[in-house]
Amino acid sequence: MPVVVDLWAPWCGPCRMVSPALAQVAANLAGRIKLVKVNVDESPKLQHRFSVQAIPTLMVLRHGQVAARRAGAAPASDLRAWVESAIAP
Repeated sequence: MPVVVDLWAPWCGPCRMVSPALAQVAANLAGRIKLVKVNVDESPKLQHRFSVQAIPTLMVLRHGQVAARRAGAAPASDLRAWVESAIAP
């Protein structure tokens, strides 16, 4: 199952803005994706592993590989289209 990874921090305004939209996308695509939120302050090794320089950074992982990546906040409709294109066969 593809995993949508949200790299965020509690002090990040755009991160707090994108969180509800991402939760909505995950609910709409339940059973097709899994949403994982990673606090970069608590997991700096993951931030370094994926060379994250801006937050929020969103990634879609398929078979352990980054299939899609984007930074910044976006409305739920844009996020859903982005995720669906990344998980399409």
